[in-house]
Amino acid sequence: MRTKDIDRCCTSRGRGKMKFEAKKDLKRIVVVCFAALMMALNIKTFVRAGGLYPGGATGLTLLVQRSAKLFFHIAIPYTLVNVLLNAVPIYIGFRFIGKKFTLYSCLMIVLTSVLTDMLPGYAITYDTLLISIFGGMINGLAISLCLAVNATSGGTDFIAIYLSDKKGIDSWNMVLGLNVIILAAAGVLFGWDKALYSIIFQYASTQVLHELYKKYQQETFFIVTNQGEQVYQAISKATNHARDVYEAIARVCNHSATIMEGEGSYEHRERKVVYSVISSAEIKKVMKAIKEADPHAFVNVMKTEQLSGRFYQKPTD
Repeated sequence: MRTKDIDRCCTSRGRGKMKFEAKKDLKRIVVVCFAALMMALNIKTFVRAGGLYPGGATGLTLLVQRSAKLFFHIAIPYTLVNVLLNAVPIYIGFRFIGKKFTLYSCLMIVLTSVLTDMLPGYAITYDTLLISIFGGMINGLAISLCLAVNATSGGTDFIAIYLSDKKGIDSWNMVLGLNVIILAAAGVLFGWDKALYSIIFQYASTQVLHELYKKYQQETFFIVTNQGEQVYQAISKATNHARDVYEAIARVCNHSATIMEGEGSYEHRERKVVYSVISSAEIKKVMKAIKEADPHAFVNVMKTEQLSGRFYQKPTD
């Protein structure tokens, strides 16, 4: 089987000055504010009622607050601790990820902190297992909303995005491992039952995040296109079809592709096979573009477990 590579630049563009677009940035602000309210309500209802530690900067903030109150009888505001703990992650975000990304993340961090201090506590249920599951799901939804508009809730999320940008991998499970360290400290200080329930909370949060945010997950596409009746027409038509499919992929998601020559085993006709790897978040729009380019294309989509080499990732602004 012969292959013909169509090369395309797959490296990330440099991050320049911040550019603001009124409609797009207004949407980002609204979504971030809603996510901050959701996270603050989750802390004041599920997390506080269950005595859980969500992990990340939020869990570490609650750990510091409860330790200060238990051992030193000092009530420290949530905002003060959370903002201080996020100082280093914010620097990482501003320096290595993106300025606007960090700016909107700061809005999320500050707004969540202030709302957590201001909103009254309310216990929906005292069943710790229900709190762990549903509280974790709400937490994952809030983080996913932030990430969908290029922002984050702070803390270890900055680290996850940084690792994902640098390594091109889905690093949220690695963050789950880091959070276990925080939960272990909580278990030593306040009892292992709450710490173990917090692991369930964090696991539920991570699973929701995996389902809703797929930027750093990849899928492999194999697209088989039809050819014409005669040799010349077959080659010409197949090439055009294959190139149309490739151009559809490139236009929609900026990914490269490889066009391979093959033969159908049933009709023994020549085929063109377009091979490409794209982000899971782009599947729907790529499928639509492929069908518009060639309505008769046969498309096989497979989950990509590991990827090495150049792979285009949309820069985080």
